[in-house]
Amino acid sequence: MQHIGSYELPSEHEVASIVEQCRALLFPGYAGGDVDRGAPSALRDVIRARVIELRLALHRQVYRALHHKRQQVLGRSDLECLDCASKAETITDRFLGHLPELRRLVTLDLQAAYEGDPAASGVDEILLCYPGTYAICVYRMAHALLREGAIVIPRMMTELAHRRTGVDIHPGAEIDAPFFIDHGTGVVIGETTRIGAWVRLYQGVTLGALTVPQGETRPTPGHRRHPTLEDHVVIYANATILGGDTVIGKGSVIGGNAFVTSSVPAGSRISGSVRAQR
Repeated sequence: MQHIGSYELPSEHEVASIVEQCRALLFPGYAGGDVDRGAPSALRDVIRARVIELRLALHRQVYRALHHKRQQVLGRSDLECLDCASKAETITDRFLGHLPELRRLVTLDLQAAYEGDPAASGVDEILLCYPGTYAICVYRMAHALLREGAIVIPRMMTELAHRRTGVDIHPGAEIDAPFFIDHGTGVVIGETTRIGAWVRLYQGVTLGALTVPQGETRPTPGHRRHPTLEDHVVIYANATILGGDTVIGKGSVIGGNAFVTSSVPAGSRISGSVRAQR
């Protein structure tokens, strides 16, 4: 496979930079370098400059993804795509409008991590050190961008976080806040997963899909393939929960190494295997 043409594909390097620019806007001083302690007007100037820089960078990458998709559909490479440029501008501006809400959601996630991990000395440590919290933060950015119509870029963002943290969250998953992933390594959350508030996952947890038997029709995009976790669910290390019809009821606890392919009622305590009947 190769790409040789008159237009550019989205840049992994630039998308990685966009992730860090977003984090710098959500939590100034914790990402993106130091912020001088000057007058409030000076901070506003820094934030304004960062927003402008992010807008330009994000628009460019969203445009490239849309332009590439157009080329695939039409089978030709246009030097310019005015419709793509206009759509990219709309997507970018709408995403930027989500930044205050993203900060609120990630702040809730940070608080849940602090309350859920006695080893944490403070929220500062969690924001600076915890891989699960980093992956959740990037997921929330990517999910907002995906909902506004961006293609490819949201997946690039979460895959960059996956490489860095070992936590694989598809940007299409629907995850309420607060949400906490402890330790993080090996966690997989599939595209159509739904997760309620105050859910906690430990390392190695898989929220996945059942394999489609050979010869059966491939599921259509958006078809429910992954489980639902209701509020206040805890899933311990290396548990596997599979299937779009699988619902883990509110307040349930799934033990380590459990294998679950059918629903369990609210308040359940599960160890071992719970399999769907065929």
